[in-house]
Amino acid sequence: MADLTASSLVANLRKNRVMVNPFDLKTVLLAKHAQHVVLIHFPIALFLTAVTFDLVAQWTKRPALADSAYYNLLMAAISTLPVLTTGILAWQFQLEGQKLKGILLLHLVLACVSSVVIWLVWWVHFRARRRAEVLPHYRLAFESLGVALVALTGHLGGFLSGVNGPG
Repeated sequence: MADLTASSLVANLRKNRVMVNPFDLKTVLLAKHAQHVVLIHFPIALFLTAVTFDLVAQWTKRPALADSAYYNLLMAAISTLPVLTTGILAWQFQLEGQKLKGILLLHLVLACVSSVVIWLVWWVHFRARRRAEVLPHYRLAFESLGVALVALTGHLGGFLSGVNGPG
């Protein structure tokens, strides 16, 4: 077993690769692009869950689900900030700030628009709660737009990471 580990280390060193310890905190926190790839799942999941809760809350008239939708939206909106930051840092580190074009440019634009829509949906919910009003029905259009934008942005991100095709 030790020979297998030693041979893989030698093979990686010959290919000019250095094996890193996946449990080293410095490696995890200072990786050039890993944070974005990990963090991106939070706003996506929180937003999609919030929209689902909101739709079910409207259908069943259950205020607890509406509350869950609100707090999921709040966390989704807040989590867009580190995700956008780490995405921009990944671009700077990986491509050294080269001019964006193609899928990467479209991914960045859609990510910014998606984030704005997520914040807008949260703000509509926040305003209605603060004024103790019924949620406006036009929010469903914003939520649907947000779901479509998040899905398209994630799809393009999958191509960039190599999950949906060549990366």
